[in-house]
Amino acid sequence: MTQPEAQKTKTQPKKRLMLVRYGRMGFLGWFDHNESEIPKVNSRVVIKTRRGLELGTLVGQFCYRAGQFKFTPAQVEQYFDAPGKDFPLAEGGSFVRFATPEDIMEEKHLEASAIEEAKSCERLIEEMNLPMKVIDSEHLFGGERIVIYFTSNGRVDFRDLVRRLAREYQTRIELRQIGSRDEAKLVGDFESCGQECCCRRFLKILEPVNMRMAKLQKATLDPSKISGHCGRLKCCLRYEDETYRHLKTRLPRKNALVKTPNGEGRVVGVQILTQLVIVQDAKGDREAYSMDELISIDGRPIERAPVNEDQDTCAGPDEDFFDSDGYESDGYVMPLRPAAWPISHVPPQECDAPADAAPVNDKQPPEQTPPAKNQDDNRRNSNKRRRNRGRNRNRASGGNTRPDSTPAGNPADNGCRNEMQTGKDL
Repeated sequence: MTQPEAQKTKTQPKKRLMLVRYGRMGFLGWFDHNESEIPKVNSRVVIKTRRGLELGTLVGQFCYRAGQFKFTPAQVEQYFDAPGKDFPLAEGGSFVRFATPEDIMEEKHLEASAIEEAKSCERLIEEMNLPMKVIDSEHLFGGERIVIYFTSNGRVDFRDLVRRLAREYQTRIELRQIGSRDEAKLVGDFESCGQECCCRRFLKILEPVNMRMAKLQKATLDPSKISGHCGRLKCCLRYEDETYRHLKTRLPRKNALVKTPNGEGRVVGVQILTQLVIVQDAKGDREAYSMDELISIDGRPIERAPVNEDQDTCAGPDEDFFDSDGYESDGYVMPLRPAAWPISHVPPQECDAPADAAPVNDKQPPEQTPPAKNQDDNRRNSNKRRRNRGRNRNRASGGNTRPDSTPAGNPADNGCRNEMQTGKDL
């Protein structure tokens, strides 16, 4: 009896994944587990993440079959569109156990202690006179770390604050800067519509919202009425933007000549939702018509209106007031940009010139370029040469060339995380 030429290899069992939401910021992550059955009710679970031992909430309890999530990670990513900067799925970990009543009681005690820790941090900030504002704090379930969320308008040297907090609580301290949107997610309650804030209730990807959306929907441009808790434009302005853009492309553009049942006229306005066109005749009278009643004068199809047709008449360029917060950071403060800057006009971060850089030759004439075409480039090059000359003079005299007042030992210079271990490591 001969043995088969190729023996069948044993197939490895498929890894079982569990989708869990955890943390004060509502992170989502995949966690490995060996459970054969998942309860069909809302369940709390104890998980292990890179931050430590945490208590989370099971997501999609009806989407499990034999302990396996029905949808693949690729399908979940497709649900949230392509992964990007604000993708909600964070790094996962491993499943430990289902939470017990004792775990729930311990979580309540930690929440109460987190409030006291935030008050203690505020007291130390006032004593040290630091330009920071504590928003919230989070004490992890395992007690390995305390996370304090704060806001600030500039760079802050809080190394002494971290040392004092670590010495007082004998645990790892993490200071995390957040923007106004994340602040509204943590402390926001109800909006003017009577519903809970979208970012707090269900919205996970905070996409930009600009003034063009408010103008297109003919909403009031009063900032107090179209702004939310975060001080930015309301997220709901983006929900119907695609529908408005589609409906507007079916209407004629302004100043187009059309023929109506009452004669020829010129389009002076449109009503997007009702799909009516306001036409002014030669006498100056205005009347609304539907698209079926309009005919082009020259027999060609009526020219449709572009989406941003009334942009020039309503104000300046699209200004994004939503995505203008400071960048989230671990242990140090990143610079903020003014809310009135569009995303596409964020100025690049300036860096000091290297020590071995060639000196600038003041006598060398600038490159000859057509002034009408490269006037802006010449202005930027002139400003750059002026900054380099000032830096070289400061470097020769031993002065500080940094534009801010951050100490030389600030961990923001090398990008490290300003986190301290227990008090014995200080």
